[in-house]
Amino acid sequence: MRTHPLGTTGLQVSALGLGCMGMSALYGEADRAESVATVHAALEAGVTLLDTGDFYGMGHNEMLIGEALRTAPAASRERALTSVKFGALRDPDGGWSGFDGRPAAVRNFAAYSLQRLGVDHIDVYRIARVDPAVPIEETVGAIAELVEKGHVRHIGLSEAGADTVRRAAATAPIADLQIEYSLISRGIEAEILPAVRELGIGITAYGVLSRGLISGHFTADRQLAANDFRAMSPRFQGENLRHNLDLVEALRKIAEQKRVTVAQIAIAWVLAQRASHGADIVPLIGARRRDRLAEALGALDVTLDAADLRAIEEAVPADAAAGERYPAQQMAHLDSER
Repeated sequence: MRTHPLGTTGLQVSALGLGCMGMSALYGEADRAESVATVHAALEAGVTLLDTGDFYGMGHNEMLIGEALRTAPAASRERALTSVKFGALRDPDGGWSGFDGRPAAVRNFAAYSLQRLGVDHIDVYRIARVDPAVPIEETVGAIAELVEKGHVRHIGLSEAGADTVRRAAATAPIADLQIEYSLISRGIEAEILPAVRELGIGITAYGVLSRGLISGHFTADRQLAANDFRAMSPRFQGENLRHNLDLVEALRKIAEQKRVTVAQIAIAWVLAQRASHGADIVPLIGARRRDRLAEALGALDVTLDAADLRAIEEAVPADAAAGERYPAQQMAHLDSER
C-alpha cells in the first residue's frame, strides 16, 4: 500500500488507517488476541496509521497497541505511526467529566501515553475535544513544546470547528484534523473541509461506517450490550434506526451491482471525496477482527465513476440520516458543531 503526505507537514501515511478504540471500549467485549492479530494484519497489509486515545479503556487501548507493536515483525513496527488523542477526564466507574487542555495536563497525559505505548515519541498528538476553558493556542502551544523536545512528531486536532482550526494553525503547523465523515455524516463539507484545505491540513475521517450502522452487517433486531455506545446513540434508536437501515438497503442495491459489499462502497465513497484535492482524507477503519479488516481493505480496489457517485448520492442524500451522531449532551460539547 502506497503512502502519501497528509497535509503540508510531510507526514507520510497509508491510504487507510486503523482506528483501535473498539478493541478496548464502547462497543462491547473484544478479544485481546484477535485484536493484536488484527493490528499485525493491518501492518502487514501496509496500513501505517494506528489511532488510539489515552482514555480508551482508561489506558487499555494504548497498552494493547504497545503489545502489538512489541510483538510485530521489526519492519512492520518501524513503519507504524501512532496517533493519540488525550484530554478526556474519566472516573473509576467509567464516567466522563469533561476535558483538560491546560499545558501542564498536556505534558502529563503525554508522559503516560509514551510509557503505555512503549515508544520514545508519538507521531500525531491531539486533544480529543477542544477544552472550552482553555484557549486552543495554549493547548497547541504545549504540544508544540513536546515537538521541540522530540516527544511528539506532529500536531493534530479533533472535532474542531473552522475558526478553532484557523487559530490553531496560526500557532503551530497542524498535520490533520480528525473528525467524523461518512455518507451519513457530512457536516464538515460546508465550512470545515474548505478551511482545512485552504490551510493545507489533512483529514483523518473516523466513523466512515457510522459505528457499523452503514456497514451492511447491522440488523434491527441486534441486541447491544449495556456498555456499547450505540445503545445510547440517537441513530440506533427506534424509528431512527429503521429509517437509517432503509438507507443501507438502498446502498446495498448499488453495492450488489458493483459486486462489492456495503462497507466497501461506503469506504470507497469517502476515498472518492479526496480525488480532486490530492490524498488529503484518510479513512480510519474501526475493524476489531481480521475478517472485517480484510473487507475494509477491499475498498481500495473499488473504483467509483461519476455515475456511481450520483447513484450513491441519490440513495443516501446529504442529511438523509435520522438522529444526531451523538446524544444531545455530547453534541453540545463538540466545537465542530458550534
